[in-house]
Amino acid sequence: MATNALAGTSLSMRSLLPQTQAFTSISGLRSASISSFGRKNVSFSLQPRSIRLKISCAAAKPETVEKVCKIVKKQLAMPETDVVTGESKFATLGADSLDTVEIVMALEEAFGIAIEEDSAQSIATVQDAADLIEEIVQKSS
Repeated sequence: MATNALAGTSLSMRSLLPQTQAFTSISGLRSASISSFGRKNVSFSLQPRSIRLKISCAAAKPETVEKVCKIVKKQLAMPETDVVTGESKFATLGADSLDTVEIVMALEEAFGIAIEEDSAQSIATVQDAADLIEEIVQKSS
């Protein structure tokens, strides 16, 4: 069993098994060495790679979420007493695939936008729909 610790550009690994006692230390971005007691040292080069990470924390405006909730309730013919929130899942509300297509079409009409099929398929909740609408509206302006 080995333990690993990663901090910045350093990596340390220590074997906990007595028969394979070893200590590994990697620091910096260019070189590293691995040593095992009684064995030869091994060196190798590390190649830095760029990583693209997209984090989106944009939440739709409350007005947008509210409007989407009203459209969803209307499309699913839900009673006024039923509660629909941003966290509501279409499947939980009883929407099948045809209902979801109709909801997307109603959203496109209400907001004057076009939602691509790939994007529409990623919508699972009311909040997902509202966030997507905000993103499309923002891109188009």
